[in-house]
Amino acid sequence: MPIPRVTATVDLSAVRHNLSRVRALAPTSKVMAAIKADGYGHGAVPVAQALAAAGVDAFAVACLEEAVTLRDAGVTTRIALLEGVLSRDEAVEAAALGLEIVIHDRWQLELLASLPIDAPLAVWFKLDSGMHRLGFPLTEARALNEALLAHPNWQLQGWITHLACADDLTSSMTQTQIAAFETAMQGIPGERSIGNSAGLIAWPQARVDWVRPGLMLYGASPMPGQTAADLGLKPAMNVVSRLIAVHEVSAGESIGYGATFVCPVAMRVGVVAVGYADGVHRILPTGAPVLIHATRVPIIGRVSMDMITVDLRALPQAAVGDPVTLWGAGLPVEEVATWAGTLAYELLCGLTNRVHYRYL
Repeated sequence: MPIPRVTATVDLSAVRHNLSRVRALAPTSKVMAAIKADGYGHGAVPVAQALAAAGVDAFAVACLEEAVTLRDAGVTTRIALLEGVLSRDEAVEAAALGLEIVIHDRWQLELLASLPIDAPLAVWFKLDSGMHRLGFPLTEARALNEALLAHPNWQLQGWITHLACADDLTSSMTQTQIAAFETAMQGIPGERSIGNSAGLIAWPQARVDWVRPGLMLYGASPMPGQTAADLGLKPAMNVVSRLIAVHEVSAGESIGYGATFVCPVAMRVGVVAVGYADGVHRILPTGAPVLIHATRVPIIGRVSMDMITVDLRALPQAAVGDPVTLWGAGLPVEEVATWAGTLAYELLCGLTNRVHYRYL
């Protein structure tokens, strides 16, 4: 059997631990776990099964295809479609699967109203409190509530809004959004959902009937300047490759495409079997760290499709076959994302199908 070039090991006990941290922060809220984008790259089905066993209240996915994958795997927990349905056929299938449809626009309202479905249809209404991406204007909340009366088979699950700047404690926008949402909801029945990961961590006012954690469930911090450990979270994913070559390179010789790194002295250079075709961003610069023998060593030269090169001067004992951690224990994904000029979300979701997954 071939040895995997790159392995992402996912610790499902860490995911369950992180759910317990959500519950500790929002003890009176129900939890809708975001497992869209294949569980933020961790595998939606195994993550869903682990969270369902831990008693999570519902799941949130982006689209019908993601929900179908879960239902086909036997997941019976409530599932909300955050972007709603895109067509009449999708609406019929969503209803047949018992999915909860988030309605965010007038055309979706009209589409669902035209369906010849007498069975109960579970719906959420999404309101735009200031992010201006999806959602009805707050001024339409009362009209939407009245529209329910015309559709006795519609079962209102609640009202959702989304925060634009919850990770920025210096911004007044989150307080403005929450206040505007609460004002619009006065006198209107139904459960509310506001807080994503950053919202429920940093803004107690966002811990209402439902919270919708995503990134924090996977053990990464959504808050700049705060690590997962600071928040009591456990990283769920370890991404590991291996050294496939070690060379002695003379001073003045260059490494890799574009000859962007020139050896300042004679030095040991390692080649690691991972590249941008596996999900390691090509933009990672010289100096970005990997871990070998629990020691940080820098990437040198450009990331190529299937390989990276690393400076082994600090590790004379490094040898072919040694494991190389791209992110995980000892090297937080948030730190690697900073080197790449992006967010942990993108790295986690960006692993490709060449990566072998292993679950603990």
